[in-house]
Amino acid sequence: MIASLEALLRARSGVLTEKLVRQPGAFGLGQVPSRLKPTATTTMVCGYCSTGCGLNVHLRDAAAINLSADPDYPVNLGMACPKGWEALAPLSAPDRGTTPLLRNADGVLEATSWARAMEVFCGKLKALQAAHGPESVAFLSTGQIPTEEMAFLGCLFKFGMGFVHCDSNTRQCMATAHVAYKQSFGFDAPPYTYADFEESDVLVFIGANPCIAHPIMWQRVMRNPHKPEILVLDPRRTETAMAATQHYPLRPKSDLILLYGLAHLLLQLKAVDRAFVAAHTTGFDAFAEFVRGFPVSRVAEETGLSEEKLWRLAGTIAQGKRVSFWWTMGVNQSHEATRTAQAIINLALMTGHIGRPGTGANSITGQCNAMGSRLFANVTSLIGGHDANNNADRAKVAGILGIPETVIPRQPAMAYDQIVEGIDSGKIKALWVIATNSSHSWVQQKRFNALVSKLDFLVVQDMFPTTETATRAHLFLPAAGWGEKEGTLINSERRIGLVKKVRIAPGQALADFQIFRLIADAWGCGALFSRWTSPEAVFGLLKDISRDQPNDITGISDYRMIDENGGIQWPLPGPPSEGTPIARERRLFADGKFFTPDGRARFIFEEPREMPEKPDAAHPFLLLTGRGTSSQWHTNTRTGKSDVLRKLYPPDCYVEIHPDDAARLGILPGETIRVTSRRATIAATAFVTPSVQPGQIFAPMHYAEVNQLTFPAFDPHSRQPSYKACAVNVEKTNP
Repeated sequence: MIASLEALLRARSGVLTEKLVRQPGAFGLGQVPSRLKPTATTTMVCGYCSTGCGLNVHLRDAAAINLSADPDYPVNLGMACPKGWEALAPLSAPDRGTTPLLRNADGVLEATSWARAMEVFCGKLKALQAAHGPESVAFLSTGQIPTEEMAFLGCLFKFGMGFVHCDSNTRQCMATAHVAYKQSFGFDAPPYTYADFEESDVLVFIGANPCIAHPIMWQRVMRNPHKPEILVLDPRRTETAMAATQHYPLRPKSDLILLYGLAHLLLQLKAVDRAFVAAHTTGFDAFAEFVRGFPVSRVAEETGLSEEKLWRLAGTIAQGKRVSFWWTMGVNQSHEATRTAQAIINLALMTGHIGRPGTGANSITGQCNAMGSRLFANVTSLIGGHDANNNADRAKVAGILGIPETVIPRQPAMAYDQIVEGIDSGKIKALWVIATNSSHSWVQQKRFNALVSKLDFLVVQDMFPTTETATRAHLFLPAAGWGEKEGTLINSERRIGLVKKVRIAPGQALADFQIFRLIADAWGCGALFSRWTSPEAVFGLLKDISRDQPNDITGISDYRMIDENGGIQWPLPGPPSEGTPIARERRLFADGKFFTPDGRARFIFEEPREMPEKPDAAHPFLLLTGRGTSSQWHTNTRTGKSDVLRKLYPPDCYVEIHPDDAARLGILPGETIRVTSRRATIAATAFVTPSVQPGQIFAPMHYAEVNQLTFPAFDPHSRQPSYKACAVNVEKTNP
């Protein structure tokens, strides 16, 4: 292991490749020939959100010095949000992790060598495994690293190290969409392409604020030449709602009732595509009977929308020729999230608005590689969308990877919340956290951080040792960031894009891929991963694993093909015919065939359930959370490193409150207020605005204190937490 470590550190000390600067659009690693010009340009995809924008990387002496939007990339068409323009800033942050850190006897993290870090890492985990079994150690990972690294991590942990329980922070954003699509369509398959933003004559956004969360997607909406109706279903008057043609400010968490009522109204308006339903779906008659229990009077009473507005909403959809339905975290983060997502899918199915330009039941992903995590991370399902309890799937994966089938666990991994509860019960003794900041982002944050202190061993692998989670670690492993390594990301529209190494990571920081390589060797299972020599080599394995799956990408020859085509949407089975260009925009289900055994989509529905934590006399307000600005990302771990981005959002936590509530409580704009839930009290600045309804407040999720308040409710099907609604009290700090 020491020899491989020394070779790895020597290799990583080199600068960037001849291929990278030889021509725009190439990639790779290695030495730069002196004959090359000192400046050049290459392209790669952004590593922040799921939009997957193409960025031009401007190089001097083969290292990135600046970024601009790629006008030819089919995602963003020359546009970029503030995060994209500033994506290099975190790489130069002064608090980068540059060496492994080990907590000493005095409780202080101090620098150590990679050799010592591997000795401690493997020694501690092997001892716990021997004493408490393979279920005693878990990892929590991310949607922010390349697909090849995700695959290496999941396979190493389960097949090489022999553990069982692992999940990623994709559970916090996209688990609902994954489960909803899989149950309704037979596979986790978002059907759309971004061109549908420009093809629709009616766009319906449910619990989504793309103006802020996905601004480039919103720019695609603004390019729509059809003067579309834009309908927004959201309790807040968000930036997207302000720009819409119709806004429906329903009561929080009444969306499932609204969607069922909407289906009932569409039945009355005879807006059902009977031919499509008969040929391509199953379960419609039972669904139609079910939604008769949601008459307009009931829906109006429970959503707070007038009957007139409900009829207008249904009528607009009924008259549309190309209707697209879009949702994101306002739906996914709910106590009944999966059925709400499926209620949206049901609307698209019953009206036949799927598989055609400008249509679809379209989940907008959160993180840059949440789709890669869902398909290839080998976390809660077998890698490549396979089933660990299907003998044929097990044999296929084992054969391709060259591993004994017996090392593939049949036992399902616990979900994120179950891992957390496992720490509380003593079942989970050690936790490995990779590229996520759970101490900030997990629901009911104070309890999570109290539980972390019970662990025998906490390892954090990240760019920064300063995150709320890393400061609690027993061992910190310094990782390279976006732009300091290579691999692929898969965006919301299923487009596989390329990340390239355009900077050298500082100090002894290594790409996550290289860290996993070190761990495999140190653990003694390196031979099992002898073919996992580089990200592109792993991409070749993932291609083989995808064969004959709905996400088949065997037609992609190599990274260069991805680069030259502006990314490639899955599926692409088999090599394309010679001379036949790959269509840049491809949607699913144009033939009406779904991935279920009978090829038909399913209508799935269930009675709505009450919100788990309702306001009461002591906590009369409902707290909503979400994205604050386009300049912030998740826990501000990276966006907080940019001087430019920090100027574009308030430095301290703020809360939006309606003017009527502020006047009643004597709260003035800019005053400090106290917000109290049943779990914590925080201080925040009052932002008085009619964008929230009376009795509701809104706080951005990016501020660490906000998740001290949130309530730990979970969707029973996706196990995704409900961040969007909890009961709180609001009062002046000095009444």
